[in-house]
Amino acid sequence: MNWRACSLRFLLALVVWGAGGAAAQAAQRALLVGVSELVNQPQALWLQAPRNDVMLMRDALLKQGFTAPDIAVLADGVPGAALPESQAIHDALARLLAQSASGDFVLLYFSGHGTRLRDVAKRYQEPDGLSENFLARDVRGTLGADAALSGDLRDVDFDAWIQAFLAKNVFVASVFDTCSANSMTRGTGDAPATAEGPADDEVRWRGLRTTQLMGGASPARSLSPPAATDAVPRARYVALFASESHQITPELRLPRKARSARPQGLLTWAVVESLARKPATWRDLFDGVLALYPPVIDELAQRFPTRELPSPVAEGNLDAPLFANSGAPASTRPVWGAQRSGDSLAVKAGLLDGLAPQQEVRVLATLDDGTVRRAPAAIAQIKLGGAWLAVPAALKDLPGSAFWSVTPVTEPAATALRVRADKPLPAGLSLDYPAAIRLADDPASADVRWTDLGPAGHRLEALAPVFGTAASTVVVPDVAALRRRLQALAQLKWLAQLQAHARGGQLDGFDAALEVWSADRLLRSVPVAEAASVLPALPALRTGERVRLNVRNTSGRSLDLVITGIDARGALQAVYPDGAGETNRFKRGTPEQPAVKRFDLPWLDAAGEARLLVMAVPAAPHSAPRLFGVATAAQADVSEVRVRGGQPPAAGGERQVFAALLRRSAGTADGGARP
Repeated sequence: MNWRACSLRFLLALVVWGAGGAAAQAAQRALLVGVSELVNQPQALWLQAPRNDVMLMRDALLKQGFTAPDIAVLADGVPGAALPESQAIHDALARLLAQSASGDFVLLYFSGHGTRLRDVAKRYQEPDGLSENFLARDVRGTLGADAALSGDLRDVDFDAWIQAFLAKNVFVASVFDTCSANSMTRGTGDAPATAEGPADDEVRWRGLRTTQLMGGASPARSLSPPAATDAVPRARYVALFASESHQITPELRLPRKARSARPQGLLTWAVVESLARKPATWRDLFDGVLALYPPVIDELAQRFPTRELPSPVAEGNLDAPLFANSGAPASTRPVWGAQRSGDSLAVKAGLLDGLAPQQEVRVLATLDDGTVRRAPAAIAQIKLGGAWLAVPAALKDLPGSAFWSVTPVTEPAATALRVRADKPLPAGLSLDYPAAIRLADDPASADVRWTDLGPAGHRLEALAPVFGTAASTVVVPDVAALRRRLQALAQLKWLAQLQAHARGGQLDGFDAALEVWSADRLLRSVPVAEAASVLPALPALRTGERVRLNVRNTSGRSLDLVITGIDARGALQAVYPDGAGETNRFKRGTPEQPAVKRFDLPWLDAAGEARLLVMAVPAAPHSAPRLFGVATAAQADVSEVRVRGGQPPAAGGERQVFAALLRRSAGTADGGARP
């Protein structure tokens, strides 16, 4: 054989092997944990479904391309599985972390009981002051409502593990078919029954009060989650939860009325059913879960009218491709769920989300086999939080099991920043929907005038009233600064429109105030709702003083909350949620136990003019994220949000909205607006 041919074949083999080896390095692994039996607790507190849940999830993952050796199972009642005790769970997480390498994907799945308790040692305090805990098989009880448990995994433990995976450039997805506890605001008297209903159709509720647990000796070995490190950006992170932190979630025979039904956790069953429709992204998967909940929840509401029933939860980069290691979103165009009634579609988005009357949209219908049918349509009616349109003729024949959604074709013309210029807009402009930047067709309608000064830079002149009572001018040195300034102005125009949409609204039980602090002492406070557009009540700060925003929820409902600003340099300042994947769903609070959180705002008192938007509405049950079209980070290229369900808004809830857009001038003599 010719040696050159041999060498060529050898080199080709190396290339093929190298490509295959690189692909093999990117692994998909999963850890599935199901805790049915709490062996140190009364059997009345045990569950039936977690052992079924892990097997259902395992089968679903195998169909998604996972291999059996890469799926670790810890569950009681499952042949060949290790017992899901606290140390065994930590050991399994440690092994999984050691196996994982850059580019891998990891799924962490937990099914069982949860609880809540006060943990004053936490570095990050929740607005309600409570810590969420997953109960392992060997959990032991507490000496009081605020005492630490043994045999549990705390939320800070999970956060440490997730941070460790992210630090290795591993995409980590978590599914928690558990809940935190019965509502802590209902007192600590007799706990509701764990199981209800007839034996042949029993419903069991996941979530215990710490006072229900029996005590005992601490485990012999101490648990050791990874040491705390600096926060890692969560572009490669997603999590799905079965309920709000104050809610409980059921396990029951699913599918309902099917001969093959067996006890399953509601979230697990909905996730597996949604996977069968071949979702492309985590948002598609979660939207499918949301669509499956209402019929089951409606049935449970009839059977258990005094129970607060769950709404599922999601957080992280929901627009990332499913089961892949990619921080890049598959799409940045919003997709809103819709519900069909006859020939009409009700869209779960409205004016507050950037939809406009008569706006062109694309209707998507996902069939049982994952096929997606599409057709154009236009919004017929719209309110603050919802919109309606006719089912397109091409889709009227689809079966009732189809999942419906709507996506805009383009941004509404009314939200776009109109720029008067004698040349094309600079390349590289990037904005979250619905903010946009367009050249003005009519110079008289322009919001801003841009003039290229050559080597001297670029001049921007604000023309629209939204940017101040008098026109102002600024010169920026280069194209990069020009892009940032135009993007900030476009965001500001949308923020002003948001405030205008919500004007006249009132959100009962929600308060926000700007405060001035010196060290740990509160000096003065101004309610945001009463503040003027320029804040004379907060003069220039003295040395050692700082501005903070205090938000307080006593409404009895969870809230969708966004706090964002534009500083004096024109840069976007994400406050809530921040750029690290913080929740945008503010926890439920009551007058007796309010949910409170404070935010430092150092940029608000810098020299020049800054803007601050506070926007809140009651969270809708079984809802996707509502971020009001506001970017949540200065480089908003991923969705870093938490989605939570909530209690249905009260009657007349269309005007249950809080919106305040404040203009703060500091260190300037005239207080005039600047673009």
